[in-house]
Amino acid sequence: MNQDRLRFDLADLADEVTPVDLRDRALRTSRRLGVRRAVATSAAVLLVLAAATGTALAIRPDGSAPAPADPSVTSTPPPVEPTPTPSVEPSRSPNAGPSTTTGGSPAGAAIGRLFYGPTTTGEGASAVGYLWSFKPGSQPTRLAKLPSLPAILNAAVSPDGRRVAWVDPDDNLRVADVDGGNSRKLTPGGHRQVEPDCWTPVWSPDSRRLLLSVILRTEPSPVSERGILDLDTGAYTRIVGVQGCHPLWSADGKVLAYADGEGRVAVNRPDGSAEKVIPGISAPGARSSFDVASISPDGSRLALLLRKPDEPAGDVARELDANAVIDTRTGRQVDLPLGGRPLLQAWFRADGKLVARVSDGDHNVLVLVGADGRKIVESREPSALKDKQILQVVD
Repeated sequence: MNQDRLRFDLADLADEVTPVDLRDRALRTSRRLGVRRAVATSAAVLLVLAAATGTALAIRPDGSAPAPADPSVTSTPPPVEPTPTPSVEPSRSPNAGPSTTTGGSPAGAAIGRLFYGPTTTGEGASAVGYLWSFKPGSQPTRLAKLPSLPAILNAAVSPDGRRVAWVDPDDNLRVADVDGGNSRKLTPGGHRQVEPDCWTPVWSPDSRRLLLSVILRTEPSPVSERGILDLDTGAYTRIVGVQGCHPLWSADGKVLAYADGEGRVAVNRPDGSAEKVIPGISAPGARSSFDVASISPDGSRLALLLRKPDEPAGDVARELDANAVIDTRTGRQVDLPLGGRPLLQAWFRADGKLVARVSDGDHNVLVLVGADGRKIVESREPSALKDKQILQVVD
């Protein structure tokens, strides 16, 4: 598709979209926080999160759910000028092609390096949580030691696999090497506290900046703002027009995606200037989503946790599980060549390939799916990682 045709298509699409009025959104879930669905049994955890509850925001867009055009923006921090957007075509049902099943180095070379963090079971029940790295064909490697709750709820590994960012129990933003070295506390824009549960830190595609939400005040009512922190210069740039929870930043730097707190999912430009709601999610009688996990490099697809109409929404805390991949233009679910095995997590790599984590009896399997929807290779995951969650995949 040439650029002129693309501009015409997107212009037509924009005419069909009703912008979301962010000013009319209401805070709906600031009291729903309980860490995660499975942590409610821990009184100590609930006490810790009660203090953070006031900073968790959830919002509700107006109007119906239109088909979004792909937002775009230049790679520099806001304010920004939009650039021509990539094409987002409706998904096609892929056909499974030839594949290789192996636990050796060929699969490792194809799948890449994965980073894991604790969950609410096993290691997550302790006071600390470790980062782990794993490449098929080798043994898992233990990395940085973090406080347990941040490791579960907000730790984010940079796309280049070199650093980790998290918000500590005192709402301080911290960044360190993935092995724990060079740890430092940061104050974006001079603000000491950063939101730890809803709008958690997100790395830019170049691993140089963090998208985050600083806490301006907690009393008499919580007030926060979104911004981008340049880790090289320390510059902090405020952005507006971006709300919701659990943001994702596409590898091409042009698209943000996030849950809106009412069961819908939206895409936007990183400067917050063009929010569009993905159709078919949280429409009457449709499935909803409060948790998004991964975004394709061009923002055309999302891995997320879809909930049935009668299924409880849970709380505002981060959930990296995924049971579906959808097309952001149409809202349709994308078929994956998983052999009927349940999808547990799905992570898009920067090259467009998808690493799907599936359950296979008493162990998990990593399946690499090409951009064309065909299975490339799969590899058995070590049992030691079964109760951990994937935080990043580096190809």
